[in-house]
Amino acid sequence: IDEAGDSGMKLKEGSTSCFVIALVVFEDQDEADACDQRIELLKRERGWTTDSEFHFTRNSNRTRDMFFDAVRLYNFFYYGIVINKDPKRLWGPGFQNKSSFYKYACRLVFENAKDKLADAIVVIDESGTTEFKNQLAQYLRGKIGGSSRRLIKKIKQQNSRSNNLLQLADYVSGAIYRSTQTHKVEFDRFRKKISHREMFVQIWPK
Repeated sequence: IDEAGDSGMKLKEGSTSCFVIALVVFEDQDEADACDQRIELLKRERGWTTDSEFHFTRNSNRTRDMFFDAVRLYNFFYYGIVINKDPKRLWGPGFQNKSSFYKYACRLVFENAKDKLADAIVVIDESGTTEFKNQLAQYLRGKIGGSSRRLIKKIKQQNSRSNNLLQLADYVSGAIYRSTQTHKVEFDRFRKKISHREMFVQIWPK
């Protein structure tokens, strides 16, 4: 799971127009391992070192194309939530508070995916924002204890530089975020490359 954009509401002062969370799910460990290895191989094909990191916002369109072409064949699927920060649609004191904002966004994406989760191991980027990590962990701990079946088995924090599948989550969240930027040329180009892996991406509020 990873995020794109920020939770700030000061759009005129540089806050992003939306906030995105992407949840990438592998149902089969062997398939996850194979995808992991393919991403590692792509680094060598690009002439990168093993500690290099794919990062959607920092990479070129050529690298983005190569990445999505490499991973799209593997059997994963993803959910996403896009919080539209239009002040005319998103109002109320709760959204001015980062803690409340993150917690609500986390709840939406996991509620949408809960039918696919059973004893899941959730991996969070330990280098992500503190608010995101804290609120996601708090929400997941509640789900562990509050569900009739155990949705989450374990929560792990790892550095995305050493976890290729977190880099995949970064790319998916980046592609979703980019698809909301309709003023840009080919805004939905990268999301289209993995559209066959998309389960549900909710835009809230409409």
